[in-house]
Amino acid sequence: MNILMVLTSHDRLGDTGEKTGFWLEEFAAPYYVLKEAGAAITLASPKGGQPPLDPKSNDESAKTAETRRFEGDDEAKALLATTHRLDTVSIADFDAVFYPGGHGPLWDLAEDATSRALIEGAIAANKPVAAVCHAPGVLRHVKNADGSPLVAGKKVTGFTNTEEAAVGLTDVVPFLVEDMLKEQGGIYSKTGDWGVHVLRDGLLITGQNPASSAAAAQELVKALG
Repeated sequence: MNILMVLTSHDRLGDTGEKTGFWLEEFAAPYYVLKEAGAAITLASPKGGQPPLDPKSNDESAKTAETRRFEGDDEAKALLATTHRLDTVSIADFDAVFYPGGHGPLWDLAEDATSRALIEGAIAANKPVAAVCHAPGVLRHVKNADGSPLVAGKKVTGFTNTEEAAVGLTDVVPFLVEDMLKEQGGIYSKTGDWGVHVLRDGLLITGQNPASSAAAAQELVKALG
């Protein structure tokens, strides 16, 4: 079981002067679920190398058992520091793709033609694609073979408008994940803010928020079973 995890390379939170990137729990929790399922994990990002970590995701209030495990895992940290450049990897070498969130993907991966082609290639090859929290934003321009939006008519979830409002970034992000999924024809649903909510529709797996990260990875393992 070869899994590609794709992380953001974007580190600027709009015009706020603050930093963003990927959300640590959304990487660490799926990483350990997949690793313990026996997966060989490859990491990639648009620029390659060390992807930027959203500093807020490493605050004491945001830490989890998985993020603390990662902090003590030299092998995982070395892997993260040396991600492959996204344009050097091929979906032919992997069984599935997992996109951790954080706000960063809304700026780079959502508009990245290489990422879009990777997802379209995975779906065409009958390989599952999972994305959690803000990462369903990477599906914004992804199409089916007939040119329709990939999410059209599919059950999907992602970071909610109310969750975005709660973190005070509604007017900072380039688009709202919930609104975009609905606009693209997705059958969007959610649970209460910060609750666990994961949906699988065919080859597409989406999770609502950081708390949904491990469950999304577990669903991906099931899809490969």
